[in-house]
Amino acid sequence: MAKSKSKAGKISIDGLRTLINKTSGLEVAHNLNEANPTEVKEWIPTGSRWLDSIVCRGHLAGIPVGKFTEIAGLESTGKSFMAAQIAGNAQKMGMTVIYMDSESAIDPGFLERAGCDINELIYVQAQSVEHVLETIENVLKSGAERTLFIWDSLAMTPTITDVEGDFNPQSTMAMKARILSKGMSKLTIPIANTKSAFLVLNQLKTNIPQGPNARIVAMTTPFITPGGKAMHYVYSLRVWLTGRKAKSAFIEDDSGFRIGSEVKVKLEKSRFGTQGRNCAFKILWGTDKVGIQDQESWLEAIKGSDNLKQAGAWFSLVYKDGTEEKFQTAHWLTKLEDDKFKNRVFEIMDEEIIRKFDTREGSAEDFYDVDKK
Repeated sequence: MAKSKSKAGKISIDGLRTLINKTSGLEVAHNLNEANPTEVKEWIPTGSRWLDSIVCRGHLAGIPVGKFTEIAGLESTGKSFMAAQIAGNAQKMGMTVIYMDSESAIDPGFLERAGCDINELIYVQAQSVEHVLETIENVLKSGAERTLFIWDSLAMTPTITDVEGDFNPQSTMAMKARILSKGMSKLTIPIANTKSAFLVLNQLKTNIPQGPNARIVAMTTPFITPGGKAMHYVYSLRVWLTGRKAKSAFIEDDSGFRIGSEVKVKLEKSRFGTQGRNCAFKILWGTDKVGIQDQESWLEAIKGSDNLKQAGAWFSLVYKDGTEEKFQTAHWLTKLEDDKFKNRVFEIMDEEIIRKFDTREGSAEDFYDVDKK
């Protein structure tokens, strides 16, 4: 790399960086061509390869390390199930997981079935918003690095004033939003510098706007999330979970018992060039196997590809050499046990979901409206 040039009597760029860092007492001035806290180098898999494929333009990604992420959803859309799988994946990457639960609803057995090592997971009862923020700050100040903080959930966590006060909502109006606005400004740099991640679970609430354009606003923005505007700005990624259109909200077994839900995922915000993209998958919660049905969603993800042909109930997967392999939907999971078949599916997913979006090939609506698949 070429050395920085400077005129006689003037301090060099490298010298200025050294001066700024010395004055600050911390390494805050960086060369953007080298390791720096702004660029995401590491991602935590979500448990859905389809979702990981739409998060970052041109890359297979997930939850960004060093940033803030929100997973918000309607009731029973699998927020906690996704968080548990993300926690398990973070542990496999060598990260420490601190799960802060305001609802006292996490089942250790469920966490284990989702892939977590509960002996290595720290569970914290989230007593208040202030307690959550102070816990994160103290952990990061202790020198801990590569920590995934999960907050389940922001909407259900009270402030200290809420706990000590009455039940009149007017008495603590906007209190949570003001606390979070201050807290996020204190935590953003420490989260980035320690290569940690902050995953916030939240609730989608019906937007009830007022004014002359209320109907238009309600149609274009049907949901809002608690926490105030500061949270919207600090999130690098906002993942919203809702139901599929024209499909049953529940998955039933052969006897009609409800064992899961079908979920539509939309990237409400993405600093990685993919805002507005969506995907879908099923989440099982009523059987011994819990979590995202990842492999089952891959077939839908590659529908529309020239490398997947359909004739009635039969599909044909086309390999690079032109050969084809026929199968029916009922045999999809069995076919995926063959590495050759599975790797070809990955190649098609990367081509259709990642590369074609990156190069803007095909119809835009194919990438933004999964319900039209």
